[in-house]
Amino acid sequence: MFQLEPLSSVDNDKNNKTESYQQLLEQVKSLTQSEPNIIANLANISSLLFWQLTDINWAGFYLNEGNQLVLGPFQGKPACIRIPVGKGVCGVAAATGEVQRVANVHHFTGHIACDANTNSEIVLPLKKQGQVKAVLDIDSPVFDRFDEQDQEGLLAIVSYIESLI
Repeated sequence: MFQLEPLSSVDNDKNNKTESYQQLLEQVKSLTQSEPNIIANLANISSLLFWQLTDINWAGFYLNEGNQLVLGPFQGKPACIRIPVGKGVCGVAAATGEVQRVANVHHFTGHIACDANTNSEIVLPLKKQGQVKAVLDIDSPVFDRFDEQDQEGLLAIVSYIESLI
């Protein structure tokens, strides 16, 4: 059985951030290593991210179904159920296959506001054989919450999740 190890939340302390993300990746691996069901794994990963990252108000997944992203496992307030590919931060990440790191969502053309308290966002595509299968979406009420270290740490987690798909 997985037991959550005490981990100081991943915060904006640059000296500890890389190490914290490495520990977080190890926790993700430990949590998912014996479970083959992807939905169960995404549910636990979204919970782990939500509780371990600081200044977060939403963490979860949208699953790519044709020309739409459909809400998957998440933690936070109720969210938009369907997002057209190419629309909003999540849709742009799905359409381009590129990470979207937005310091101020209010300046992002076409931003879809599911939670009015969100001020910054990072969305990372999950791919299999070059095709976007899902996106990991993390929102924050803090402007410019996500930096290059966050992106690198989350990309390592996404890379691992891609091996589960």
